[in-house]
Amino acid sequence: MLRRLSIVLLAFTWLNSANAAEQVDLRVLAWPGYADADMVEAFEARYKVKVKVSYITSDDEMWLRMGHKQGENYDVFAVNTAELQRYIDAKLAMPVNAQAISNKAKQLPRFQSLQDIHGITRDEQVFAIPYTYSEMGLIYNKNYFEQPPSSWQVLWDPQYQGKVLAYNGSAHNYSLAGMVQGVDNPFQQTDQEFKQSTEQLLALRRNVLTFYSSPEEASEFYNQESVALVFANYGAQQLKQLQDAGADIGYVIPQQGALAWLDCWAMSSGVKNKDLAHKWIDFTLEPWVSQLLTERQGLANTIVQDTRSLAEDKIIWLEEVEDNQRRSEFWENILSGKTLQMMSLP
Repeated sequence: MLRRLSIVLLAFTWLNSANAAEQVDLRVLAWPGYADADMVEAFEARYKVKVKVSYITSDDEMWLRMGHKQGENYDVFAVNTAELQRYIDAKLAMPVNAQAISNKAKQLPRFQSLQDIHGITRDEQVFAIPYTYSEMGLIYNKNYFEQPPSSWQVLWDPQYQGKVLAYNGSAHNYSLAGMVQGVDNPFQQTDQEFKQSTEQLLALRRNVLTFYSSPEEASEFYNQESVALVFANYGAQQLKQLQDAGADIGYVIPQQGALAWLDCWAMSSGVKNKDLAHKWIDFTLEPWVSQLLTERQGLANTIVQDTRSLAEDKIIWLEEVEDNQRRSEFWENILSGKTLQMMSLP
Protein backbone atom coordinates (compact mmCIF):
# COMPACT_ATOMS: atom_id res chain seq x y z
CA MET A 1 0.00 0.00 0.00
CA LEU A 2 2.82 2.41 0.94
CA ARG A 3 4.61 1.60 -2.31
CA ARG A 4 1.44 2.25 -4.32
CA LEU A 5 0.88 5.52 -2.48
CA SER A 6 4.46 6.59 -3.21
CA ILE A 7 3.96 5.91 -6.92
CA VAL A 8 0.74 7.97 -6.93
CA LEU A 9 2.47 10.85 -5.12
CA LEU A 10 5.38 10.75 -7.55
CA ALA A 11 3.02 10.78 -10.50
CA PHE A 12 1.11 13.71 -8.98
CA THR A 13 4.33 15.62 -8.41
CA TRP A 14 5.46 14.98 -11.99
CA LEU A 15 2.14 16.19 -13.39
CA ASN A 16 2.29 19.36 -11.30
CA SER A 17 5.85 19.99 -12.49
CA ALA A 18 4.83 19.44 -16.12
CA ASN A 19 1.90 21.83 -15.75
CA ALA A 20 4.15 24.41 -14.12
CA ALA A 21 6.62 24.09 -16.98
CA GLU A 22 3.81 24.70 -19.48
CA GLN A 23 2.44 27.71 -17.59
CA VAL A 24 1.77 30.56 -20.00
CA ASP A 25 0.69 34.00 -18.84
CA LEU A 26 -0.03 35.62 -22.21
CA ARG A 27 -1.01 33.97 -25.51
CA VAL A 28 -0.40 36.01 -28.65
CA LEU A 29 -1.67 35.23 -32.17
CA ALA A 30 0.20 37.25 -34.77
CA TRP A 31 1.73 37.49 -38.22
CA PRO A 32 5.40 36.59 -38.78
CA GLY A 33 7.68 39.42 -37.71
CA TYR A 34 5.19 41.04 -35.34
CA ALA A 35 6.59 39.45 -32.17
CA ASP A 36 10.24 38.47 -32.59
CA ALA A 37 11.93 36.38 -29.92
CA ASP A 38 14.11 39.16 -28.48
CA MET A 39 11.12 41.47 -28.22
CA VAL A 40 9.14 38.77 -26.43
CA GLU A 41 12.06 38.07 -24.09
CA ALA A 42 12.27 41.76 -23.16
CA PHE A 43 8.56 41.80 -22.31
CA GLU A 44 8.87 38.60 -20.28
CA ALA A 45 11.83 39.96 -18.33
CA ARG A 46 10.11 43.25 -17.56
CA TYR A 47 6.88 41.73 -16.25
CA LYS A 48 8.25 38.36 -15.03
CA VAL A 49 5.82 36.41 -17.19
CA LYS A 50 5.80 33.71 -19.87
CA VAL A 51 4.50 34.54 -23.35
CA LYS A 52 3.52 32.06 -26.05
CA VAL A 53 3.37 33.40 -29.62
CA SER A 54 1.53 31.52 -32.35
CA TYR A 55 1.82 32.59 -35.98
CA ILE A 56 -0.69 32.63 -38.83
CA THR A 57 -0.19 33.23 -42.55
CA SER A 58 -3.70 34.09 -43.77
CA ASP A 59 -6.91 35.73 -42.61
CA ASP A 60 -8.74 32.45 -43.19
CA GLU A 61 -6.35 30.62 -40.86
CA MET A 62 -6.75 33.26 -38.17
CA TRP A 63 -10.53 32.99 -38.35
CA LEU A 64 -10.40 29.22 -37.89
CA ARG A 65 -7.97 29.39 -34.97
CA MET A 66 -9.79 32.18 -33.19
CA GLY A 67 -13.13 30.47 -33.70
CA HIS A 68 -11.93 27.30 -32.00
CA LYS A 69 -13.29 27.33 -28.42
CA GLN A 70 -14.63 30.86 -28.99
CA GLY A 71 -11.26 32.55 -28.69
CA GLU A 72 -10.28 30.91 -25.42
CA ASN A 73 -6.87 29.85 -26.79
CA TYR A 74 -5.57 33.43 -27.20
CA ASP A 75 -5.43 36.70 -25.29
CA VAL A 76 -4.37 39.21 -27.95
CA PHE A 77 -4.28 38.93 -31.72
CA ALA A 78 -3.12 41.06 -34.66
CA VAL A 79 -5.88 41.68 -37.20
CA ASN A 80 -6.61 44.24 -39.91
CA THR A 81 -9.47 46.68 -39.48
CA ALA A 82 -11.60 45.05 -42.19
CA GLU A 83 -11.33 41.53 -40.76
CA LEU A 84 -11.90 42.82 -37.23
CA GLN A 85 -15.58 43.40 -37.96
CA ARG A 86 -16.50 39.72 -38.12
CA TYR A 87 -14.68 39.05 -34.85
CA ILE A 88 -16.76 41.74 -33.19
CA ASP A 89 -19.94 40.33 -34.78
CA ALA A 90 -19.06 36.82 -33.57
CA LYS A 91 -18.19 38.13 -30.09
CA LEU A 92 -14.62 36.84 -30.47
CA ALA A 93 -13.17 40.28 -29.74
CA MET A 94 -13.80 42.46 -26.71
CA PRO A 95 -13.31 46.20 -26.17
CA VAL A 96 -9.85 47.54 -25.38
CA ASN A 97 -9.32 50.19 -22.71
CA ALA A 98 -7.48 52.81 -24.76
CA GLN A 99 -6.75 54.77 -21.59
CA ALA A 100 -4.53 51.89 -20.43
CA ILE A 101 -2.31 52.30 -23.51
CA SER A 102 -0.10 55.22 -22.45
CA ASN A 103 2.17 54.91 -25.50
CA LYS A 104 -0.75 55.89 -27.73
CA ALA A 105 0.39 59.45 -27.08
CA LYS A 106 3.57 58.67 -29.07
CA GLN A 107 1.69 57.59 -32.20
CA LEU A 108 1.36 59.79 -35.26
CA PRO A 109 -1.66 62.14 -35.06
CA ARG A 110 -3.71 60.22 -37.65
CA PHE A 111 -3.56 57.10 -35.47
CA GLN A 112 -4.49 58.83 -32.22
CA SER A 113 -8.05 59.77 -33.14
CA LEU A 114 -9.47 56.23 -33.04
CA GLN A 115 -13.04 57.34 -33.77
CA ASP A 116 -11.85 58.62 -37.14
CA ILE A 117 -10.32 55.29 -38.22
CA HIS A 118 -12.92 53.17 -39.98
CA GLY A 119 -13.45 49.78 -38.34
CA ILE A 120 -11.67 50.35 -35.03
CA THR A 121 -14.66 51.46 -32.97
CA ARG A 122 -18.18 50.11 -32.62
CA ASP A 123 -20.94 51.79 -30.60
CA GLU A 124 -18.36 54.21 -29.18
CA GLN A 125 -16.25 51.34 -27.86
CA VAL A 126 -12.64 50.82 -28.97
CA PHE A 127 -11.85 47.32 -30.24
CA ALA A 128 -8.29 47.71 -31.52
CA ILE A 129 -5.10 49.77 -31.38
CA PRO A 130 -3.18 50.46 -34.67
CA TYR A 131 0.23 48.79 -34.98
CA THR A 132 1.44 48.66 -38.60
CA TYR A 133 0.22 49.14 -42.15
CA SER A 134 1.14 48.63 -45.80
CA GLU A 135 -0.29 48.79 -49.27
CA MET A 136 -0.33 45.58 -51.34
CA GLY A 137 1.61 46.67 -54.40
CA LEU A 138 3.14 44.90 -57.38
CA ILE A 139 6.73 43.61 -57.33
CA TYR A 140 8.33 43.16 -60.75
CA ASN A 141 11.56 41.52 -61.88
CA LYS A 142 13.63 44.14 -63.72
CA ASN A 143 15.05 41.42 -65.96
CA TYR A 144 11.60 41.19 -67.58
CA PHE A 145 10.63 44.87 -67.67
CA GLU A 146 12.41 47.87 -69.15
CA GLN A 147 9.67 50.08 -67.70
CA PRO A 148 7.59 49.42 -64.56
CA PRO A 149 4.21 47.80 -65.33
CA SER A 150 1.39 50.32 -64.98
CA SER A 151 -1.64 48.03 -64.62
CA TRP A 152 -2.64 44.99 -62.58
CA GLN A 153 -3.72 43.42 -65.88
CA VAL A 154 -0.09 42.39 -66.37
CA LEU A 155 -0.72 39.50 -63.95
CA TRP A 156 -3.03 38.01 -66.59
CA ASP A 157 -0.68 38.59 -69.54
CA PRO A 158 -0.12 35.20 -71.27
CA GLN A 159 3.59 35.92 -71.80
CA TYR A 160 4.09 35.65 -68.03
CA GLN A 161 2.29 32.32 -67.66
CA GLY A 162 3.98 30.31 -64.93
CA LYS A 163 6.02 33.34 -63.84
CA VAL A 164 3.55 34.95 -61.42
CA LEU A 165 3.49 34.57 -57.64
CA ALA A 166 0.13 35.34 -56.04
CA TYR A 167 -1.19 35.24 -52.49
CA ASN A 168 -3.23 32.38 -51.06
CA GLY A 169 -6.05 34.31 -49.45
CA SER A 170 -9.73 34.48 -50.39
CA ALA A 171 -10.81 37.95 -49.26
CA HIS A 172 -7.88 39.88 -50.72
CA ASN A 173 -7.91 38.05 -54.05
CA TYR A 174 -11.62 38.66 -54.63
CA SER A 175 -11.13 42.33 -53.73
CA LEU A 176 -8.15 42.51 -56.12
CA ALA A 177 -10.21 40.94 -58.91
CA GLY A 178 -13.03 43.38 -58.28
CA MET A 179 -10.65 46.34 -58.27
CA VAL A 180 -9.07 45.23 -61.56
CA GLN A 181 -12.53 44.99 -63.12
CA GLY A 182 -13.39 48.46 -61.90
CA VAL A 183 -16.43 47.53 -59.79
CA ASP A 184 -17.85 50.33 -57.64
CA ASN A 185 -16.97 48.60 -54.36
CA PRO A 186 -14.58 45.61 -54.57
CA PHE A 187 -15.40 44.74 -50.94
CA GLN A 188 -19.17 44.57 -51.42
CA GLN A 189 -19.69 42.72 -54.69
CA THR A 190 -23.07 41.90 -56.20
CA ASP A 191 -23.77 38.32 -57.27
CA GLN A 192 -22.95 39.21 -60.88
CA GLU A 193 -19.71 40.96 -59.86
CA PHE A 194 -18.78 38.00 -57.67
CA LYS A 195 -19.25 35.64 -60.63
CA GLN A 196 -17.05 37.87 -62.80
CA SER A 197 -14.40 37.99 -60.07
CA THR A 198 -14.47 34.19 -59.87
CA GLU A 199 -13.88 34.01 -63.63
CA GLN A 200 -11.04 36.54 -63.25
CA LEU A 201 -9.39 34.46 -60.51
CA LEU A 202 -9.76 31.26 -62.52
CA ALA A 203 -7.87 32.99 -65.33
CA LEU A 204 -5.24 34.15 -62.83
CA ARG A 205 -4.81 30.57 -61.59
CA ARG A 206 -3.77 29.53 -65.08
CA ASN A 207 -1.01 32.16 -65.07
CA VAL A 208 0.29 31.61 -61.55
CA LEU A 209 3.36 29.57 -60.70
CA THR A 210 2.03 29.07 -57.18
CA PHE A 211 0.06 30.77 -54.42
CA TYR A 212 2.21 31.59 -51.39
CA SER A 213 1.13 32.05 -47.77
CA SER A 214 4.01 33.89 -46.07
CA PRO A 215 6.69 36.40 -47.14
CA GLU A 216 9.35 33.75 -46.50
CA GLU A 217 7.59 31.26 -48.76
CA ALA A 218 7.29 33.86 -51.52
CA SER A 219 11.03 34.62 -51.24
CA GLU A 220 11.89 30.94 -51.49
CA PHE A 221 9.84 30.51 -54.66
CA TYR A 222 11.24 33.72 -56.14
CA ASN A 223 14.82 32.60 -55.58
CA GLN A 224 14.23 29.09 -56.93
CA GLU A 225 12.12 29.90 -59.98
CA SER A 226 12.13 32.36 -62.84
CA VAL A 227 9.53 34.78 -61.45
CA ALA A 228 8.50 37.94 -63.28
CA LEU A 229 5.73 39.34 -61.05
CA VAL A 230 4.58 39.11 -57.43
CA PHE A 231 1.28 40.28 -55.96
CA ALA A 232 2.82 41.65 -52.74
CA ASN A 233 0.16 40.91 -50.15
CA TYR A 234 2.69 41.80 -47.42
CA GLY A 235 3.78 44.95 -49.23
CA ALA A 236 6.99 46.55 -48.03
CA GLN A 237 7.77 43.52 -45.87
CA GLN A 238 8.15 41.34 -48.96
CA LEU A 239 9.99 44.02 -50.86
CA LYS A 240 12.63 44.27 -48.13
CA GLN A 241 13.09 40.48 -47.88
CA LEU A 242 13.70 40.13 -51.61
CA GLN A 243 15.98 43.17 -51.78
CA ASP A 244 18.00 41.87 -48.82
CA ALA A 245 18.42 38.63 -50.77
CA GLY A 246 19.85 40.57 -53.71
CA ALA A 247 16.85 40.40 -56.05
CA ASP A 248 16.89 43.01 -58.84
CA ILE A 249 13.30 44.15 -58.44
CA GLY A 250 11.04 47.18 -58.52
CA TYR A 251 7.81 48.01 -56.70
CA VAL A 252 4.84 49.96 -58.04
CA ILE A 253 1.31 51.02 -57.23
CA PRO A 254 -0.54 50.36 -60.51
CA GLN A 255 -2.96 52.87 -62.00
CA GLN A 256 -6.01 51.11 -60.55
CA GLY A 257 -4.52 51.64 -57.08
CA ALA A 258 -3.52 49.19 -54.38
CA LEU A 259 -5.40 47.56 -51.56
CA ALA A 260 -3.95 48.49 -48.18
CA TRP A 261 -4.29 47.06 -44.70
CA LEU A 262 -4.01 48.54 -41.22
CA ASP A 263 -3.11 45.84 -38.71
CA CYS A 264 -4.06 46.40 -35.09
CA TRP A 265 -3.78 44.65 -31.77
CA ALA A 266 -7.14 43.38 -30.55
CA MET A 267 -8.14 41.54 -27.40
CA SER A 268 -9.77 38.12 -27.55
CA SER A 269 -13.04 37.49 -25.76
CA GLY A 270 -11.20 34.55 -24.17
CA VAL A 271 -8.52 36.76 -22.59
CA LYS A 272 -7.32 35.45 -19.22
CA ASN A 273 -5.41 38.51 -17.95
CA LYS A 274 -6.74 41.81 -19.31
CA ASP A 275 -4.13 43.88 -17.51
CA LEU A 276 -1.26 41.89 -19.04
CA ALA A 277 -2.90 42.03 -22.48
CA HIS A 278 -3.03 45.82 -22.27
CA LYS A 279 0.60 45.89 -21.16
CA TRP A 280 1.55 43.87 -24.26
CA ILE A 281 -0.22 46.30 -26.60
CA ASP A 282 1.39 49.25 -24.84
CA PHE A 283 4.81 47.60 -24.99
CA THR A 284 4.62 47.13 -28.78
CA LEU A 285 4.08 50.88 -29.15
CA GLU A 286 7.34 51.76 -27.48
CA PRO A 287 9.45 53.48 -30.18
CA TRP A 288 12.28 50.94 -30.10
CA VAL A 289 9.85 48.01 -30.48
CA SER A 290 7.90 49.60 -33.33
CA GLN A 291 11.16 50.60 -35.01
CA LEU A 292 12.30 46.96 -34.94
CA LEU A 293 9.26 46.15 -37.07
CA THR A 294 10.37 48.69 -39.65
CA GLU A 295 14.07 47.82 -39.59
CA ARG A 296 13.56 44.06 -39.80
CA GLN A 297 10.36 43.72 -41.79
CA GLY A 298 10.32 46.92 -43.83
CA LEU A 299 6.81 47.70 -42.58
CA ALA A 300 5.66 51.17 -41.63
CA ASN A 301 4.93 51.67 -37.94
CA THR A 302 2.52 54.10 -36.28
CA ILE A 303 5.21 56.05 -34.42
CA VAL A 304 7.49 57.35 -37.20
CA GLN A 305 6.31 58.89 -40.48
CA ASP A 306 6.88 56.55 -43.45
CA THR A 307 8.76 58.37 -46.22
CA ARG A 308 8.13 55.80 -48.97
CA SER A 309 4.52 56.72 -49.71
CA LEU A 310 3.84 59.16 -52.54
CA ALA A 311 0.99 61.63 -52.48
CA GLU A 312 -0.20 60.50 -55.92
CA ASP A 313 -0.43 56.82 -54.95
CA LYS A 314 -4.01 55.58 -55.01
CA ILE A 315 -4.49 53.64 -51.77
CA ILE A 316 -7.69 51.68 -51.12
CA TRP A 317 -8.01 50.76 -47.44
CA LEU A 318 -9.50 47.34 -46.80
CA GLU A 319 -13.11 47.19 -45.69
CA GLU A 320 -15.38 44.41 -44.49
CA VAL A 321 -16.42 42.12 -47.36
CA GLU A 322 -19.92 41.08 -48.34
CA ASP A 323 -19.54 37.39 -47.43
CA ASN A 324 -16.31 35.97 -45.98
CA GLN A 325 -17.57 32.40 -45.99
CA ARG A 326 -18.61 32.49 -49.64
CA ARG A 327 -15.29 33.98 -50.67
CA SER A 328 -13.41 31.32 -48.73
CA GLU A 329 -15.45 28.44 -50.15
CA PHE A 330 -15.11 29.57 -53.75
CA TRP A 331 -11.43 30.32 -53.32
CA GLU A 332 -10.91 26.73 -52.19
CA ASN A 333 -12.75 25.59 -55.32
CA ILE A 334 -10.44 27.72 -57.45
CA LEU A 335 -7.34 26.31 -55.77
CA SER A 336 -8.58 22.75 -56.17
CA GLY A 337 -8.76 23.14 -59.95
CA LYS A 338 -12.53 23.29 -60.42
CA THR A 339 -13.95 25.04 -63.45
CA LEU A 340 -16.69 27.67 -63.39
CA GLN A 341 -19.23 25.09 -64.56
CA MET A 342 -18.41 22.89 -61.56
CA MET A 343 -19.21 25.66 -59.06
CA SER A 344 -22.66 26.57 -57.76
CA LEU A 345 -22.49 30.28 -58.33
CA PRO A 346 -25.40 32.52 -57.32
